[in-house]
Amino acid sequence: MQLPLFGDPQNVLGGGVLDTPAAGLGARAPERPVWMCSVRSSPRHPDLTDAQWVDVARRLVSATGLAPEGDPDGCRWAAIRTLDRSVHIVATVVREDGSIHSTYRDAFHAQAECHRVAADLGHLARSVPSVITAKDYRMPTPAIVIGLEPSGAVVAQGSSDDLSATLLKHAGFAEKRDWYGRRHRLPTATAAADRAAIATHATEMLRAARYSVDLDPRLDTELLAAREGRHPLASAGEQILQLTDQIRGATGFGEFAEALDQLLDPDGGILDRVHEALEAASEQVTDLDPEHYALSDRLGFAADFVSAARSELGGLLDEVGRARAHEAAAALAAAPHSATADAARAASPAVAARGVNAPAPPLPLSAAAGPRQTGHTR
Repeated sequence: MQLPLFGDPQNVLGGGVLDTPAAGLGARAPERPVWMCSVRSSPRHPDLTDAQWVDVARRLVSATGLAPEGDPDGCRWAAIRTLDRSVHIVATVVREDGSIHSTYRDAFHAQAECHRVAADLGHLARSVPSVITAKDYRMPTPAIVIGLEPSGAVVAQGSSDDLSATLLKHAGFAEKRDWYGRRHRLPTATAAADRAAIATHATEMLRAARYSVDLDPRLDTELLAAREGRHPLASAGEQILQLTDQIRGATGFGEFAEALDQLLDPDGGILDRVHEALEAASEQVTDLDPEHYALSDRLGFAADFVSAARSELGGLLDEVGRARAHEAAAALAAAPHSATADAARAASPAVAARGVNAPAPPLPLSAAAGPRQTGHTR
């Protein structure tokens, strides 16, 4: 429902016509049912006419989803113009069908639509891109070489600036400075099955930032998958299946914690990587074509859901760690009782009279139990 566009605010908004949909919801009405937006034109260009301001207001309420064109159940809104070079849009977030409009990213949609309006009016220079990304630049830097040394270590050489160093650290590399210069290498504790995946991920990020990267073929997951006749992403799915089997087959909280840490680790766990992938997909859709903002929103919602799940499970690893410590303490408490019973049987005359072989004396507790592990393992 569109109210009169121009005039005295008291006349336009009088009678509570915008409040009617929210009042009909009763207790279900949102606490903040009013949506407002002010739009101003550039003083470097002539002021818009009334007809142009009408078009601007309609385009904004349509772009934000408040009142899409042709939707009879859209939100009620009014555009008020009391000063030159500006218009004020006031709306209710309660639609005519009783549903509530989601204001998520409305500011982004309004800004993008204002940018398109300015371009349509000729207020923007067409020769200058509106959004500058890393794709618009080419960095004349030497090639970064990610290779596999004879010792099995994965080393990245040639990273001479902070951006490439940050990307390598984000992928999992550790920086090392010595007389050879600035180098990055994966920790020696990195599993052999993960080295190629991390090196390939680092290469993709560096190339997306316009770096030239030479990746050792032995670390290229696409080449490795092609040799095995599999899709490159099949290995990731298989790793998650193996992790599922590891969780189901855990015989104690120690094994359970090791598997769960790979899933919930906030710094590189599976959920963390899925969240990053969804966020990147949402941003990339907008970079490819701002018109597909609905698709970007869906991916953004999915990323938010994964982030919420990750936050909800944030303290779970600590709870599993406590259960693991309790299990270890119970095992240690039971060990002395078992050793005393074996010693009693070994010295018992009844055992000797029956000719039963007595068990060998137990090893000292420190040697039999082995080193205790505490904390999370990765």
